[in-house]
Amino acid sequence: MSNQDLPANTGDAAPLAHEVKQAVTGFLHEFKGFQDDVQSRLKQAEERVNMLDRKTISQNRPHLAASQDAGAPHQKAFNAYLRCGDDDGLRGLELEGKAMSTAVASDGGYLVDPQTSETVKSVLNASASIRAVASVVHVEASSYDVLIDHSEMGAGWANETGPAAETSTGSIDRITIPLHELSALPKASQRLLDDSAFDIEGWLATRIADKFARSEADAFINGDGIDKPTGFLNYPVTENGTWTWGEIGYRVSGVDGDVGNGDAIIDLVYALGAEYRANATFILNSKTAGMLRKLKDADGRFLWSDGLAAGEPARLMGYPVLIAEDMPDPAANSYSIAFGDFRAGYTIAERPDLRVLRDPFSAKPHVLFYATKRVGGDVSDFAAIKLMKFGLS
Repeated sequence: MSNQDLPANTGDAAPLAHEVKQAVTGFLHEFKGFQDDVQSRLKQAEERVNMLDRKTISQNRPHLAASQDAGAPHQKAFNAYLRCGDDDGLRGLELEGKAMSTAVASDGGYLVDPQTSETVKSVLNASASIRAVASVVHVEASSYDVLIDHSEMGAGWANETGPAAETSTGSIDRITIPLHELSALPKASQRLLDDSAFDIEGWLATRIADKFARSEADAFINGDGIDKPTGFLNYPVTENGTWTWGEIGYRVSGVDGDVGNGDAIIDLVYALGAEYRANATFILNSKTAGMLRKLKDADGRFLWSDGLAAGEPARLMGYPVLIAEDMPDPAANSYSIAFGDFRAGYTIAERPDLRVLRDPFSAKPHVLFYATKRVGGDVSDFAAIKLMKFGLS
């Protein structure tokens, strides 16, 4: 190659260098766009992950405030109603289709918030009442029917060729348990209600539950059925050998006002049918319990044994004991001990809702809270309950 060819070659390389520069510039521009797009996508993905993490943490975080609870709108509105009588929030919930009812006089006020209602229910279930051993059903009607087949349906043996003999037909009894209105009327001063530190719902739940528990416990044992449940001690009693349906059978202790040496306890246990003994419970009050704790068998072993774990009931002859203070004290001819399968023998029917009506006028300067629920109770199987009579005959 001669020196004369160099200018021509230099001139030819200039357009090529320009093209290469343009190609590199375009590539860098496209790469920067691709890089920006990748970074944008990564940022969006990161935001989605963070959002999911926040939702997970929020769902798993314990609720520290009532406003975070699922029932908070109801609870907040109910709290405002209790403190100052503002029922706009409750009416708004009713319009939104929540589990609410507006304040209608026949209904007796507003449904309490779920938290308060559950507190009342837990206290009722934990109280010393036959509710703990009876059958409890929730109903929406004003009564509850129990169908009892208390007679044996006939049966017989047959062969292939012999004629089948006609058998007897069992009979059905219908027991109707009406629901009655149980009420409590706690009161508080308006000044106390204005104090935001005062736990109005906790206080109200405690007062209502205490009143309801005491009223129920007595009615299920001694109630006369007039505007209250019918207690199992309200029925006619008869010596177990002559017992018929509609009566409560009893065995005598053999000693006036006392249980004797304990043999009568054994007689009482086996006066109950075998089909009921497996789920049977003794019901008595503290004075009777103090008497029974001293009883021993022929080998000097106590018939009474305390529960081995916290909350476990004491046992008498291996059967659980429920201490119900509404049972009669030991006295001459008293029916101070009941023994039976109360799950089969006594039925409690109730509506699940609890209502409260605020009354700021009747007891000024105090505010009354009229709380109501509907509950009924009655014997559903007269063969499932037996009594001990503290007497000679």
